[in-house]
Amino acid sequence: MELPILFGVRHLSPAGAWHLLRLLEEKRPRLVLVEGPCDLDPLLEDLVRPGTQTPVAMLAYTQEAPVRSILYPLAVYSPEYQAILWAHKNGARCRFMDLPSEVFLAMDRRERGEGEGEEDFDAYKELDRLAGADGHEMFWERTLEHTTASGAYLRGAAAFGRSLREVTAGREADWPENLVREAHMRRVMEDAMAEGYAPEEIVAVTGAYHLEGLKNAAPMTDREKKALPRKAAGFTLMPYSYYRLSSRSGYGAGNKAPAYYGLIWEGFLRGEPDYAARSYLSGIARSLREEGSPASSASVIEGVRLAGELARLRGSSVPVLRDLRDAALTCLGEGSFSAISRGTARAEIGSRIGALPEGVSRTSIQEDFYRQLKTLKLEKYRDMAAQDLALDLRENRSVKSREAAFLDLNRSFFLHRLRVLGVSFAAWQPVQQDSATWAERWVLRWSPEAEMELVESALKGDTIPQAASFRMKERVEAADGVAGVAGVLEDAFACGMPEAVRYATGALQGMAVDAASLEELAATAQRLSHVVQYGGLRLLDPAPLIPILQQIYLRCCLILSAACTCDDSAAGGVIQAMERLNAAQLAHDFLDPAPWLSALSDVARWDHLNTRLSGFAAAILLERGAMEPEELSREVSRRLSRGTPAELGAGWFQGLSMRNRYALIARLSLWQSLSDYLDTLDEEEFKRALVFLRRAFADFSAKEKDSIGENLGELWGLNGQQVSEAVNAPLAQEAQEMLEGLEDFDFDL
Repeated sequence: MELPILFGVRHLSPAGAWHLLRLLEEKRPRLVLVEGPCDLDPLLEDLVRPGTQTPVAMLAYTQEAPVRSILYPLAVYSPEYQAILWAHKNGARCRFMDLPSEVFLAMDRRERGEGEGEEDFDAYKELDRLAGADGHEMFWERTLEHTTASGAYLRGAAAFGRSLREVTAGREADWPENLVREAHMRRVMEDAMAEGYAPEEIVAVTGAYHLEGLKNAAPMTDREKKALPRKAAGFTLMPYSYYRLSSRSGYGAGNKAPAYYGLIWEGFLRGEPDYAARSYLSGIARSLREEGSPASSASVIEGVRLAGELARLRGSSVPVLRDLRDAALTCLGEGSFSAISRGTARAEIGSRIGALPEGVSRTSIQEDFYRQLKTLKLEKYRDMAAQDLALDLRENRSVKSREAAFLDLNRSFFLHRLRVLGVSFAAWQPVQQDSATWAERWVLRWSPEAEMELVESALKGDTIPQAASFRMKERVEAADGVAGVAGVLEDAFACGMPEAVRYATGALQGMAVDAASLEELAATAQRLSHVVQYGGLRLLDPAPLIPILQQIYLRCCLILSAACTCDDSAAGGVIQAMERLNAAQLAHDFLDPAPWLSALSDVARWDHLNTRLSGFAAAILLERGAMEPEELSREVSRRLSRGTPAELGAGWFQGLSMRNRYALIARLSLWQSLSDYLDTLDEEEFKRALVFLRRAFADFSAKEKDSIGENLGELWGLNGQQVSEAVNAPLAQEAQEMLEGLEDFDFDL
């Protein structure tokens, strides 16, 4: 059977798009078939809408978890896109002819677990090897991407595809899939001819690789078509970016310099073969001038000339990207690539982002996202460049409407919901504040990945609030302890979602806290404390959380001493828990301090507990004024005595020195006791103590060490400044090696 007119292309090829348009104008087909999933035909109408701005991508995704997706990006110079536009403008029918996306997704090798542990044959690496130093992409550009000769592109692309097929036949992991695809596309062609289209009335646009396969493939039978695996799929159209095109090949062969290829396309439209060269070098010069570096028009002219000479030396009549880079490096960068790196990135990749008009078919959650961007006046942040956004969550009393008064608060709700969903559009940045949490800072950066993450969230809800609520419910159900549920509760407040708050609160109340560790309970108390302190700022009532916080707090007081019967490897987690509980108690009057101070007193004076934790408990009591100087003196004398093992005494001092250091430094009696204690130790005991004391002083600042040196100088009757200089002086190499050796020795502990 006679075949339709086949036109093989590279999927992102300006020359392919230009020559294809010439062929379409010559043949004036009634039907244009384009390589792409045939179930995505409903997106064709949106692709040709006046408000659609390339680059865009068709996205298909599974409707059940785990979400799998496939992308089909289109630039303005994609031959497929230009074929679709031509059909629309000239009244021709247009259809996709490849396998349905639901079949592609069911054939996903990642999901089937195939290829794991195997090194797949990479066709493009093989092409790079065969093409030599410049790689296959530069070979393609030099050979075909600038040709204007009639029929040259069609013949060249066919030869390239034929050669590629010979190199890869049977070796690529997706070789069987390609055979199935070609059988399906051949079936679509024959079905079209059965409808009454003559072969010469059909132009089929496909990757050059498939030309030979389409000529020789047997059409897929009804039985074979019915046997194809399928997975329920949805699809949508989404904005794309040149940056994304440069970093991922996407559908078929991509290119590493999409903005530059856009210049080639513009040159074809203008009929100016040197347009890309002139614009590329002019763009780099403009970037240099913007950065304050000199770049004259004469340098650009010289660069164009040099690029032309380099092209002729390398066997082509028109300079390609390698020639232009070399010319830019010589004439504009003066031999330094770093000088032109930003300009080349702008000229080769660019920052272009596509756009879609309102009403284009999207998932409901995408519609909600873009609607909220507009309502919250965040549309200007939908850009590839990262932009800072500072929020003030307090009511703005200088405006009239409630929406304006709480604009930043509602922005915060929206961005936190995206964060909970894992949508990377917004990144929350920590803000240092002494007494309030009314300020937030975000970094906003749109990316195609963020759009894909939105689509994946569609399985959780039709809107962003619904999806965020579902995600938090999932986290509660998966939580294996109170700390995990408290984290959800904190997020629910940040998202401004009272229903989620009630759900998480109920789950937290239902958990038995007596089975939790001190560290987990303290982390929970910290989260609840934060919500109770600042939840009102988000217009939510935190009062129901107070009884839960009180219950957890009292439980922590009861189990504190038991948690302190641990070794030094676990002491760090207990110290963090003690800090969190102490901060929570200080923040809330409804948390009775008596149980906490009593528990700390027990830990501070009992000898069977970890001495570092006993010292840390004493430090908290001292800081809060709950330990008298006489009591501290007794503890110092007892802990730093000849009868206490050196490592235990030094460990206790390490814990004591972790808080309120300036108050400790000011106590001469403490340093006198430490000095007297060290004097009583023999050589072996001194080495033991030295290891722990070195750790104790490791975090002290130079200024703090200066003060300690002055204290010791006063006690020893020496010049304080000289002692301070000796304390802060770097160790000799021999002493440093000796100390490191002691750190590695366990002293039979």
